[in-house]
Amino acid sequence: MSLNDAVNNIAFEGEFMEAVPYGCGHINDTYAVYFRKRDRQIHRYILQRINTKVFKEPEKLMENIYHVTGFLRKKIIANGGDPDRETLNIIPTTDGKSFYKTDEGDYWRGYKFIEDAKTYEIIEDANVFYNAGKAFGTFQMLLHDYPADTLHETIVDFHNTEKRLSAFLEAVKSDRMNRAKGIQEEISFIENRATETSIIVNLLEDGELPLRVTHNDTKLNNILIDNETGKGICVLDLDTVMPGSALYDFGDAIRFGASSAAEDEKDLSKVWMDINLFESFTKGFMESAAESLTPLEIELLPFGAKIMTLECGIRFLTDYLNGDTYFKIHREGHNLDRARTQLKLVASMEEQYDQMKAIVQKYLR
Repeated sequence: MSLNDAVNNIAFEGEFMEAVPYGCGHINDTYAVYFRKRDRQIHRYILQRINTKVFKEPEKLMENIYHVTGFLRKKIIANGGDPDRETLNIIPTTDGKSFYKTDEGDYWRGYKFIEDAKTYEIIEDANVFYNAGKAFGTFQMLLHDYPADTLHETIVDFHNTEKRLSAFLEAVKSDRMNRAKGIQEEISFIENRATETSIIVNLLEDGELPLRVTHNDTKLNNILIDNETGKGICVLDLDTVMPGSALYDFGDAIRFGASSAAEDEKDLSKVWMDINLFESFTKGFMESAAESLTPLEIELLPFGAKIMTLECGIRFLTDYLNGDTYFKIHREGHNLDRARTQLKLVASMEEQYDQMKAIVQKYLR
């Protein structure tokens, strides 16, 4: 079996006891693997099989993770932190690599298990979101001087909003499922904001925004929260770490975390951006990251939230027009519902944009 093959070829310590499916991720296959060490105590590690349908070049992905976590580890040690808890730590293979490839072509990796901490699927209170903001801000701050242009793009053009718009307009034009006539309001909403989709892309290309190491999946459940202190201690799921803009990470966190409703809520009267949650995350993010950001990055943080939300709405609506071929759906019109929540959030952000800018400025002091 591929899993047993991986267990035998990754340098876990002790006698293997069992492997149990772990977590609620939807991409990779994740297991907690239990070992009895010489002290007779049972210890656990994380073992993952990388989804090569999503990540076509897993060796480049692991090269990114290996170098970024190594860089973080040195920074954490220099700052007097705990490198075994404040960053992911790869368990090497028995021949010293960062991953193990089976004869069947499966890619496996091992991580140290960070005990006495947990992730949250929903924001139970604003303090949790504040601590998530602080953790993602720390991630940005620690990596602000990492040479981002040396990283591989694990998903090419992932946040190239201009290209996302082009794909959307092509989907509208081809209308292969004959769905465009029923969503003219949503199409017009996006077309009316088309010029905004190129702003961050152009600023990066012109060098006016710095190229950063970005996480690109800054959902709440990618932060480990310490059980005792309640503080965010470690950023998880580094598969999409690649070059980008800090605005992407800030923006996507707000898109997902500051929404008043689920991503696929059908009743749009329940959907808006919660300005109090925006403030909680912004406070934490700015406390950690502000000194490492440029004035233009700070000025555009609210725009980052808006454009990441618009981009997500564009992607959902494109998939709906194309026949739901990318995002998994669980009901008819599921991607349309998702798109509509994102566009409603964009409208809500536009209504509160001056407040968003004021909150960012408030935490510059």
